[in-house]
Amino acid sequence: PTSLTATTSSDEEDDSDSSTKPIRSEKKKNPASLFQTGGDPPKEKKSKKKVPPKGAESEEETSETPQKNSNKKGKAKKSKKLKEERPPSPVIEVDNLEEFVLQPAPQGVTIKCRVTRDKKGMDRGLYPTYYLHLDNDKKVFLLAGRKRKKSKTSNYLISIDATDLSRGGENFIGKLRSNLMGTRFTVFDNGANPDRANADWSNVRQELSAVVYETNVLGFKGPRKMTVIIPGMNADGERVPIRPRNDNDGLLMRWQNRNMDNVIELHNKAPVWNDETQSYVLNFHGRVTHASVKNFQIVHSSDPDYIVMQFGRVADDAFTMDYNYPLCAVQAFAIALSSFDGKLACE
Repeated sequence: PTSLTATTSSDEEDDSDSSTKPIRSEKKKNPASLFQTGGDPPKEKKSKKKVPPKGAESEEETSETPQKNSNKKGKAKKSKKLKEERPPSPVIEVDNLEEFVLQPAPQGVTIKCRVTRDKKGMDRGLYPTYYLHLDNDKKVFLLAGRKRKKSKTSNYLISIDATDLSRGGENFIGKLRSNLMGTRFTVFDNGANPDRANADWSNVRQELSAVVYETNVLGFKGPRKMTVIIPGMNADGERVPIRPRNDNDGLLMRWQNRNMDNVIELHNKAPVWNDETQSYVLNFHGRVTHASVKNFQIVHSSDPDYIVMQFGRVADDAFTMDYNYPLCAVQAFAIALSSFDGKLACE
């Protein structure tokens, strides 16, 4: 009962612990090709990038101990944490913040970030503010997010200003909205509502991502199952704009109806049972130090070794959030925010 992350299905375990079993040893395609849906295949880009993403390579050496993904408070962890320095983010230039947070991560670069949760101050207990910074020496601020107070469903505003989290302000960059159950989320950029579309529809908000949490039959036992739906990429490595005209045209409905043109489906990687620790385990290569049901890695089923995004706890109110191409900071931060939402029945 102490392990919150037990699962009963065994059929997914073949590809889940790629850190120890070299299952797919044949040459990997360029991971970028997994996300391409529109336009012609990239011409020069292909031949250049046959290596796995740089971030993954350098991290490989730092820690081969799989990170616990259970909620056990083990005694042994304390000593290990001192030795394990988190590998920092590569040098990343953020000239124009608004542009940077909406741009896909460069291919082959893992952008390593840190999410902090601030519960202090008036009603922050119920409505904490979440801050996203680059996880490097400069600790560059990227985004802030907070749940709106008078909203029937969970509705998080995302801003490029740490102090201005208003819907009307010019720093508003996106939002995350849940369904009534709190199991499905949609991420929008800061475009206009379809009701206020201009003639050519170009000002209408894009859907950047959707997240579906499978309601857990076992209640509190078992890792969460997440599906992440994102727009595909065109031949130039840019996101295909998805601007739904109504609620039946969004990413969630397309996914539900298996209308997957220009849509990519990702999942969280299934953890592997570890007899020794009696808990489910994922290898975060030293980037995650605390067991938590919130720790997750997002992958494409065709290449479970390529981590599109990972998120995990390093302190009570601090988490690392690392993302790779094709995600941008707003997509990754919003996916992380969805995992904090109170209604998820697998806390």
